Amino acid sequence: MNIRKKRFFLLIALLTITVVTFAQQVGSNSPYSRYGYGLLSNPALGASEAMGGISYGLRRSQQVNPGNPASYSELDSLTFIFDFGVSGHMARLNDGENKRDFYNGNLDYVAIQFPLIRNFGASVGLLPFSKTGYNFSAARSLSNIQYLETYRGTGGLTQIYAGLAWEPVKNISLGANIHYLFGSFSHSSVVTPVSTSALTGETKYSYAFRELKYDMGLQFTLPIDKKRSVTFGAVYTPQLNARADVNPTEMLYTGDPYENPWLSPSQILKTDTLQGASFQLPHTFGAGFTYSTDKFLIGLDGTYQLWKELDYPALLDDLTPESRFNNVYRLNAGMEYVIDPLSQNFFHRIRFRGGLSFANSYTNFSVTPPDDDVSSAVIGSFKEYGVNIGVGLPFHDYMTGHVSMLNIGLGYSRQHPDHDFMISQDMFKISVNMNINEFWFFKRQFN
Repeated sequence: MNIRKKRFFLLIALLTITVVTFAQQVGSNSPYSRYGYGLLSNPALGASEAMGGISYGLRRSQQVNPGNPASYSELDSLTFIFDFGVSGHMARLNDGENKRDFYNGNLDYVAIQFPLIRNFGASVGLLPFSKTGYNFSAARSLSNIQYLETYRGTGGLTQIYAGLAWEPVKNISLGANIHYLFGSFSHSSVVTPVSTSALTGETKYSYAFRELKYDMGLQFTLPIDKKRSVTFGAVYTPQLNARADVNPTEMLYTGDPYENPWLSPSQILKTDTLQGASFQLPHTFGAGFTYSTDKFLIGLDGTYQLWKELDYPALLDDLTPESRFNNVYRLNAGMEYVIDPLSQNFFHRIRFRGGLSFANSYTNFSVTPPDDDVSSAVIGSFKEYGVNIGVGLPFHDYMTGHVSMLNIGLGYSRQHPDHDFMISQDMFKISVNMNINEFWFFKRQFN
């Protein structure tokens, strides 16, 4: 590859990273993102997502897989991989009486993978960690004064990662990621009088998060014959203990500060900083396997996270350590089939994928049954079911033998709540991912 082409791809990578950095804070309209760290993202990229999100036992030379850093060593010494994805989704919220649809689009992630020296591979990228985004309201009255109370949340957490893998002996690989986890989110309640000229009041809690976290991965491949093998994978993420400053404020405005963002507060009733508030993220244990041939792959992953009784500031949700979080268990299963990966017929080289997933929510929610007073609030949660299908469209470079892939996926997920009066969510998602394999580290004798 000539120097001009290299610079072109580096420019595209830089622009994509810049856009993704600013795009991570959109893409959620769920009221369930009100609690905890928001809705968590599963670190499955492109083809992995279309296979139900499997990653622990997935080991491929032409696919970035940050879900298990041990996979980075499966890369020849001349290949550079650039991977990025975008998505659009429609979410339908239903409380049994009312329905509402929301539409969002995201630049989801960007990742690159490259060799270092023999048996060493590395990857860097930017991934979403969580998203907070909701906007709902209720009409209320107090002493014959009618007012509208609106709850809003914005923000999310993003992670920049860098990982390294080493294959000390054939078929055994060790890897590790280091993540810089950063971002901020805010929760606010806005009270707007309906029939009077009184000022609009806002109570808001916000904080910014900056911390490092780590993943450690292992993969072991058991060859059966020249075309068949089984790969076992395991990942461990230690508990993260972090501290951040929480900023509670109470302000008065002449209008809604979100509908009129240029407004300055007329009065600041309270501004404070809770310094060094304790936040924790859980121990995570993951294990899985894939069975693969030259035409077929099937895999299964299991994940367990110890969220129960982790530290989190009570003023953000009014829950107790015993009722706030749940230990999480997640299952992912997926498959891929190609008629003939070496065929001259394009349609025979298309990869067909599908997968299933299941998980419970890591956080509980304080909800009030309809027609009851606030004192009767109960604790509820949800379980999430997912189905994915997709195709991989190959683009073959006949000069180098490398295959880039355009991956297109369709996904459906349902958040099914514990109680009938809680809100259920159905989400339909279409994702497009471009996986570019380039022959970067070979010096040609001609251009």
